[in-house]
Amino acid sequence: DTALQKPREVFRLPTDLTAYDNRLCASLHFSSSTWVALSDGTGRLYLIKSGKRGSSASEKWEIVFNEELESPFIIAHSVSFVKSDTHSVAVLLLRVEKDELDTKGSGFHITLEWVTIAEISKEGDHRYEIVKRRVLQGKSVPHYAAIEPSGDGLMIVSYKPFKFMQDEDDKLEENDNAKATDEKKEPLYYWQQTEDDVTITVPIPEDIAKDDVKVHFSPDNICVTLKDQPALMEGKLYSSVDHESCTWILREKESLEISLIKKNEGSRWPELILGDTRGEFIMDSSQGSEISESLMHLTSEVM
Repeated sequence: DTALQKPREVFRLPTDLTAYDNRLCASLHFSSSTWVALSDGTGRLYLIKSGKRGSSASEKWEIVFNEELESPFIIAHSVSFVKSDTHSVAVLLLRVEKDELDTKGSGFHITLEWVTIAEISKEGDHRYEIVKRRVLQGKSVPHYAAIEPSGDGLMIVSYKPFKFMQDEDDKLEENDNAKATDEKKEPLYYWQQTEDDVTITVPIPEDIAKDDVKVHFSPDNICVTLKDQPALMEGKLYSSVDHESCTWILREKESLEISLIKKNEGSRWPELILGDTRGEFIMDSSQGSEISESLMHLTSEVM
């Protein structure tokens, strides 16, 4: 059962690349079980609908979008998602570029371009177009860079920071983001995880007693209420839990500690409750080191 089967060609780049001097190796990322993001190494991005891979010998990969995006890049990550009934694919492109202004450092900077491609319907014509492009710049290749499953944010682990490079047209958005940051409230809850479980800490008022707390567990959902107030936390968990083994405890009347037992041991959750941004994830130093070490060989190849 473990023997490799004979290779089968599923896709061939439509362009002869031998004429390009300044090109990188082709790279691809499986955005989902049916979508693929592909770079030919010359600066052209392809979005491919593959169908359910491995389900048929006649599997066909179909190009639904391709566009030249200036300089060559490799694909660091991609994700397929549906929002407001519109299918989109977000792709993260990585470039190592010369920096003429950097005379004392390496002479290079790292660019991450976050591209969102969405299905557009116009007069019965369905096609995919780029709807948003955002660029970040830093001075070191990230150990880890990924787009959140919802397509709403980036997760970056890097020795040196990255910052958005914004055009004049984006200054209004930048001001709005700055205002939102200034008005940002304290997290509603904090959470951390191991390979086996997730621990949630919820700060609560001192006058809350144990009988005031109601925590309901189900295989895929959680609901937390205090007294007769609306639910404090409620929603679908990122992954299933062993709900009969989940527990909670009130610690010194200052915080509620909830323990969730993962059903799929060994998996890492990028978020706790789907779409809930009110919590803050706390990564301990050992987890950060594990991620960096597991991805170090990739960054070496990039440089």
